[in-house]
Amino acid sequence: MIPKSSTGAEEVVWDLSDLYASHDDPKIEIDLKETDKRAEQLAREYRGRIDSITPQELLKLLKDYENILDLAGRISTFACLYWSTNTEDPARGALLQKITERSSLLKQKLLFLELEWAKAPDEKAKELINHPDLIPFRHWLELIRRYRPHLLTEPEEKILAEKAVTGSSAWGRFFEEVLSAARYELDGQSLPQQSVLSKLYDPDRSLRGRAAESFSNGLETIKRTTTYIFNNILADKSSDDRLRTYSNWISARNLDNQIDDSTVNALIRAVTSRYEIVSRYYQLKRRLLKLPELYDYDRYAPLPAADRTYSWIEAEKIVLSSYNKFHSRMGEIASMFFEKRWLDAAVRPGKRGGAYSHGGVPSSHPYIFMNYEGTPRDVMTLAHELGHGIHQFLSREQGLLQADTPLTTAETASVFGEMLVFGNLMDSEENPQVRLSMLVQKIEDTFATVFRQISMNRFEDAIHSARRSEGELTSERFGELWMETQRAMFGPSVTLTDNYSTWWSYIPHFIHTPGYVYAYTFGELLVLALYARYQQVGRVFSDLYLNMLKAGGSDWPEKLVEPLGVNLTDPKFWDNGLKLIEDLVNQAEDMVEN
Repeated sequence: MIPKSSTGAEEVVWDLSDLYASHDDPKIEIDLKETDKRAEQLAREYRGRIDSITPQELLKLLKDYENILDLAGRISTFACLYWSTNTEDPARGALLQKITERSSLLKQKLLFLELEWAKAPDEKAKELINHPDLIPFRHWLELIRRYRPHLLTEPEEKILAEKAVTGSSAWGRFFEEVLSAARYELDGQSLPQQSVLSKLYDPDRSLRGRAAESFSNGLETIKRTTTYIFNNILADKSSDDRLRTYSNWISARNLDNQIDDSTVNALIRAVTSRYEIVSRYYQLKRRLLKLPELYDYDRYAPLPAADRTYSWIEAEKIVLSSYNKFHSRMGEIASMFFEKRWLDAAVRPGKRGGAYSHGGVPSSHPYIFMNYEGTPRDVMTLAHELGHGIHQFLSREQGLLQADTPLTTAETASVFGEMLVFGNLMDSEENPQVRLSMLVQKIEDTFATVFRQISMNRFEDAIHSARRSEGELTSERFGELWMETQRAMFGPSVTLTDNYSTWWSYIPHFIHTPGYVYAYTFGELLVLALYARYQQVGRVFSDLYLNMLKAGGSDWPEKLVEPLGVNLTDPKFWDNGLKLIEDLVNQAEDMVEN
């Protein structure tokens, strides 16, 4: 076992020189001017012509459009990544703001393309979509047409793009800087968010309780600020939805996710109707910990056999061996992130919390961001983000417009990667107590991805609805709605302390991507189905899976997974996934009894 303060990840810092040398690299300004020049030329050549364009002209237009977005994306990727590792550096913040503003102006110059295409006559659009020369862009062309009822005029769209820079985008950056700068006093130390939250996974119950109180106290000190940020984000979303005539707060997100409102509602009903699985499990967890009562800060307490840490080298070997075992090409790609320094894992002051994989652009490659402290959960996070990275790397061949998947399937590769690591660790472990501790952790991770995300969706639904009907919300009102939706999930199995009522205020998805969270649930249930299929058919599944990743967002989600033997249109799909989760709990109960 290694000390938690030394994992070997302290020097794991990414190399962004594939993009730019630094924030003052003169090539940034050169490339900004080049994107503007190309965008203006594109507009001069094609504005007003989309409804009469030939297939060959549209093909050239889309290729030129992709090239402009690729170059602009390189700049935006660098600015975002560079800032996220030190949000307290004014120079990095200034660059990010500059690029945000220039990106808005570029978007305005190119708006005509999507607007004219969306409004082109149906017969003309059908002819172009079905033309063989345009197969590489077919799905993107189909998707843009779906936004037709919600698009405004070009002058109006330009105004919205311009004001977003000082609206939702600005509030999002401010939120990250407030949370990154916050410090939490614990046992005489002033800790950043990531470090204090990691203590909730400590075997020492007293430390967990102190860490939870420390985090709550810290959130309390910035509550006035975060409450104001949340209110403005909610109001901004309400305004956008009204202007674009979306029927409710989540309809725009569902459209982006290529899923209809009724399917999302069916998913939510299915999960909330099985909240008793959560209650059953945490009653078992209380027994395993030998506690008279389970508090919110006890949820992630490890079983004694799980109390260990992993060095960065150990984590690398575990994850790479799991990917290699599944498919050599996936192991090869995953290795590149380590060898070529596409990873940033060191915990350091000013670095934002959490983890993500940034897909970059097709002319570059993805980058992975995380804060590694050596816990078993950090190993799974590494597996998760590498799954994203492999997916993003492979899908580049679809081109910029069709590389990205909707959020509903964006989590597929990441969660599947976690399953691969978990399966291999379980297969190689002989100690029944260690196997139980591993199963317990997997159940809790699955709950966090399925049940917790839907409970947060219920919170989002409540705050968006309340903001629209009640006006500006108080911190106490946010806390009340948070506790209601959390208690509904836990039932009597977990006692939520009063301190827990402020914990809504640090979750970034509510700010950056309203409506995002249910996509995690969708992805987890999809992966459970895919993994079960893999266990049934064996090696033949691996190539089919790789082909799905390569396809990126080039087709509808249900068509992409169909070759793997999964039917997303089956009304029983959600119930089948939830039954697999229940089976994990049954397995844990059996291991305890036996």
